[in-house]
Order: sequence, then C-alpha cells, then structure tokens
Amino acid sequence: MCDCVEDGKRRAFLRAAAGATAAGALALGGAQGAAAQEADSYADPAEPALTHQEMTIDPARAALVVIDPQVDFMSPKSPAWPVVGESVTEQGTVPNLVRLFRAAKAAGIPVVISPHYYYPHDHRWKVQGPLEILQHRLGMFDRKGPLTLEGFEGSGAEWMPEFVEYIEDGETIVCSPHKLYGPQQNDLVLQLGKQGRNQVILAGMAANLCVESHLRHLLEQGYEVAVVRDAIAAAKLPEGDGYLAALINFRFIANALWTTEETVTRLG
Repeated sequence: MCDCVEDGKRRAFLRAAAGATAAGALALGGAQGAAAQEADSYADPAEPALTHQEMTIDPARAALVVIDPQVDFMSPKSPAWPVVGESVTEQGTVPNLVRLFRAAKAAGIPVVISPHYYYPHDHRWKVQGPLEILQHRLGMFDRKGPLTLEGFEGSGAEWMPEFVEYIEDGETIVCSPHKLYGPQQNDLVLQLGKQGRNQVILAGMAANLCVESHLRHLLEQGYEVAVVRDAIAAAKLPEGDGYLAALINFRFIANALWTTEETVTRLG
C-alpha cells in the first residue's frame, strides 16, 4: 500500500490530528494486499441492479464545476498529503483535472470554481465538526481576510500550479468560498443559473465531503450532474476510505459516473 516512509508520514499526521502522544494510537496497520483489494472494491459491479438514463452533454447548458483545486488538497506540500496523497496519486486527479480544464475550454462551456477559504474569524467558530477542527488545526485554506491577497501567493489556499493558466484566463468563474462541504453558502447555484446552465460535470476534492455535498445540493435544485470518478480523490483514515464511500453513493444518485477519458470524448 505505502512504503515505510509514506506510512510513517501518515502515522505522524494522524497523531498530530488527534492530538495523540502515543505513536501507535492511530496506526493504520499493515494489511498486505490492500492495494489489490481497493482496486477490486473500486470496480463497478459486473451485474448492477440500478438503471441509469443516458446523460448526453449539451454544450448550450453544460458547465464544468471544479471544487477546491487548491494546494492544500492536491499537493505533496499540503499538511493533509499523508492521508489524501495516496488517493490523489491512485486516481491521477491532478493530470485528469488538467485534461478536463483543456477539454471544457476547447468545447466552449463555462468553467466554474467552488473554492474553500478560511479567514481569521472562521477560526473562532464555537460549533465545529471533526473535519473542521482538523482543517483549522492544520491551517488549511487559510487566508488573511476576504478583502486581501496578502500571503496568498505560494500558500496552501492557492490554485495548484498546473491549473493556474486555466483558472486565471479571464473567463473562468470563481465563486465565493464554500465554508463547509456543500455550495449552500456560496454563489455557485446563482452563477450557474445566470449562465443558463443546468447540466454539470463535477470534479475536484474531496470525494466523500465537498464533491458529494455539491452533487446532492445540485440534484435537489434540479440539475443534471455527472461526476468524473478519476478527477476526484479523498482521505484514507482509520474511519474509512473516503473515496470508496463516495463512489458507492455516486452510483446510487449521480446522473452519470464517467472517467476522464469518457468525459473528454463526450466534450469533443
């Protein structure tokens, strides 16, 4: 699954996240053959029980929505890399997102970014869930404030370098930040509506958190949504494999579940 160095990094991350002092408190264990088991668990069922309608991309009403394409979720520089890095690498999330950006731009459909930022006042929240506590503790997505870019360049809140040319081309829509998981607190739905777009190709991070929450909210608003299964990734923790958890739900509720290759072909 991981080499000794990566396993050590993950153990250290988990100890810090939990505030533990014992080295083995949240040890991941050394299950042999885990990678092969994961590959099997990620494969679609040979005989699925659910029927899916065919989703056909309509360039007149489609948009690519990318969630959190930021250093703190997709780079080895991220403090979260020890737990998300394996999934990001396995899925090829970063190069696959580059392909999606290129294909969407070539197809002439809007590209919309739903980013995650935390400002100083967000660190004073009195009510927090486990992942919020962890992100605040690690300083993920931190910015000096909503009206300044001081310290933004080179920070974990910045775009991945591979994506900058596509996001900062003067055409891409960058929404206000979502603060937890879904887009209820940002202007994604407004921006899509103002562009006359009700068909979404969804990608980004993290699969079982923000991607799934965006999917559920958009479906409830009447959108048709396809998730790009290898342009997403998630953390692997003792609590479970976030990618697998999301993949199961995507099979149940998404209008389509495509690979990057399939999506690029459909956009072409």
